[in-house]
Amino acid sequence: MNANREKQRAPHQSEEGASLVGDNRHRRLGPPIVIGAGFAALAIVLTLAGLWRESNLSLRNVILGIVLCGGTWGLVSWAIATTVVQVDEDVASGRHEDGRSEG
Repeated sequence: MNANREKQRAPHQSEEGASLVGDNRHRRLGPPIVIGAGFAALAIVLTLAGLWRESNLSLRNVILGIVLCGGTWGLVSWAIATTVVQVDEDVASGRHEDGRSEG
């Protein structure tokens, strides 16, 4: 029975069951996702406040505000944060723009 479980295990898993593919990437993408979600939430709140202040709260405006403002700010801030994390990792590992390592 135990041998059957080992045969059914995915090829990218080790004998301990830990995934060898993508573990580091999941930890690395955590902060950019949080930053993107935070800026998206802030953009949505500010958009809704502006719509409420101008007495322009309709379902269409609320949906457009959530999708356009939240989506744009969330996506752009996530992309910037991801780039910063990747550049920081490249600098920490000693890689330069030409791909050579120090030493």
